[in-house]
Amino acid sequence: MVVLNRIYTRTGDDGTTALGSGERRPKYDLRIAAYGTVDETNAAIGVVRLHLAEEPGLDAMLGLIQNDLFDLGADLAVPQREGKAERLRVLASQVERLERDIDLLNADLQPLNSFVLPGGTPAAAYLHLARTVCRRAERIMVELAAQPDEPVGEAAIQYVNRLSDFLFIASRTANGNGAGDVLWVPGQNR
Repeated sequence: MVVLNRIYTRTGDDGTTALGSGERRPKYDLRIAAYGTVDETNAAIGVVRLHLAEEPGLDAMLGLIQNDLFDLGADLAVPQREGKAERLRVLASQVERLERDIDLLNADLQPLNSFVLPGGTPAAAYLHLARTVCRRAERIMVELAAQPDEPVGEAAIQYVNRLSDFLFIASRTANGNGAGDVLWVPGQNR
């Protein structure tokens, strides 16, 4: 249970923040950047959901994802260390649920013959924004995992990779199952 009764603590005024383990790190630390960018992804998805009154199934999927993203942030905020008590971790079952949802949404889409430009409906455009923020989170997480003594769980990296795929497919769903996709026309403006 999380209790937030005081929002400002002044402990970050020195340019550091605490991980879930209590360890203090500079606010520019890669681990902080990783879970901060996951939080940005979650906020972008919140904006998407404002535009999904006509898509309750997709909205419900995104609601589950938002909760998963808090799990992912918690996972990243407490590095897995030998001999330490286990904390909340992203699980393979969460990745598998995303894959099922991708397959479900993708079944109604026509194959693409070009790249899709971000746009179409407001929901689709914001889903593309969420997708690009998610890809940035993934790049930071992979960079973090490459650092010595900075473990990142395999399922966490798989989840964020699958999430960007989900957000792409969801953008096409929000564009009338692809009918409203804005396609890239190579060399159109020469």
